[in-house]
Amino acid sequence: MNNSYPLLNLLTTYFCVFTTFISLNAEPKKHQTTPLDPLEVKLLMKKVADWQIFHFQDRFSKNQMHHPLHWANGALYTGMTRWAKISGDDHYYKWLRGIGDNQNWKLGERTFHADDHVVGQMYIELYRKYKSDGEKNARKMIAPTVETFDYILFHPSKSKLNWKTPYHQDRWNWCDALFMSPPLWAMLYKETGNNQYLDFMFKEFKESTDFLFDPKEHLYFRDERFFKKKVHGAKVFWSRGNGWVFAGLVNILQELGLQSKESEYFIDVYKKMAKKLISIQTEKGHWAMSLLKADVYQTPETSGSSFFTYGLAWGLNNGILDEREYLKPVIKAWKSLSSHVSDEGYLGYVQPIGGSPGNAWKDKTEVYGTGAFLSAGSEIYQLFSRLK
Repeated sequence: MNNSYPLLNLLTTYFCVFTTFISLNAEPKKHQTTPLDPLEVKLLMKKVADWQIFHFQDRFSKNQMHHPLHWANGALYTGMTRWAKISGDDHYYKWLRGIGDNQNWKLGERTFHADDHVVGQMYIELYRKYKSDGEKNARKMIAPTVETFDYILFHPSKSKLNWKTPYHQDRWNWCDALFMSPPLWAMLYKETGNNQYLDFMFKEFKESTDFLFDPKEHLYFRDERFFKKKVHGAKVFWSRGNGWVFAGLVNILQELGLQSKESEYFIDVYKKMAKKLISIQTEKGHWAMSLLKADVYQTPETSGSSFFTYGLAWGLNNGILDEREYLKPVIKAWKSLSSHVSDEGYLGYVQPIGGSPGNAWKDKTEVYGTGAFLSAGSEIYQLFSRLK
C-alpha cells in the first residue's frame, strides 16, 4: 500500500472491512442451495409417463388392469394431462384423446357415484386444448358430462352421509370422492358460467367436510367407519385418502381462482391441511400410510405422498404458502418420490386399491400412483423453473 496517502489508505481499509462485514452478514440468496434441476424433473416425468403408457394394457403385467373409465385410470389421466401440457410432445394428448374417442366421451355407468365422474376432468382439459386449436366439433368431448351433471342438478340425491344408509355413495360421504367429482363441477362452472354447478359443488363439499374433517387434527377421516378407530392409540387418517382431498382442493382452486368468495373457504381448509402435513412428514420425506403413526407404518407409500407433494408445490407456485416454511419439505418429498422410480420407469411403493392404511412394497405400482406422481412433477417442474 502506498504510504504517501495515509488518509486515502485509512478510508480504503475501512471500506474493505465494511464491505466484508456486509457480505458476511447479508441474507444469503434465497435459492442458492436449491438442489433440483427442472430438466431432470422433466426427464424423470417422461420416463414414468412413457413406461405407464407402454404398460397400460399389458395383459402380462403384474399390475391389475382396469376399464378405461375406472376411477384408477381417471386419476392417471389427470396427471397425464398435466404432463402433456409441459412435455412439448403432442403424442401424449393423442394418447389421451384416443381413450376419449374410444369411450365416446362418456362417464362411468353410475350416474351419482363420484368415482365414475373423474374421467370427465380429462375430457374438459382435452376440450379446452382442441377448442383453442380451432376444432369446431370439440364440444362433443364434454356433451355427455354436461348431460349427466344437469340430470344430477335436477334430481339430487337425498341420501344421508352415514355409511350404512341406502344409496349412501350417491353423495360424497368418503373422502376420496372429493378428488373424483368436485373439481369436475368447478370445471363445468368455469366453462359454462352456470352458477348452478358451483352452488351444488360448494354445498356438497361443505357438507362432506363438516362430516369427515377432524377440526383438531386438520385431516379427513376416510368415512364414518373410521370415526372411532384407533391404531396403537392414534386416530386413523389414511394417507392416500387425505391425498385425494388435498389434490382435489388444489384442482378446485385452479378453476375458481384465488379471489372468488367461494375460494376463501377452500383456501382455509387447504392451509390447515398443509400446516398439518409438514408437521407429520417423515425424515425420509414421505408420509406414513396412517398419517399419525409413522412409527407403526414405516414403509414408504408414494401415491398419498405424491398428492401431498403436488398440493404443497402448487401452494408455493401460487403464493399461498411461505417458501421459508414449505420449500424444504417439498424438496425432501420430491427427492423421496424420485428415489422410488425404478430403472424401468415405474413408481414403486404404491399401496394397492383399498380404503385404509395397509401394505406397499418396492415393485408395486398402480396407475393412480403414476397420475399423482405426474401431477406432483408438473408443479415441481414449474417451481424450480421459476426459482432457477
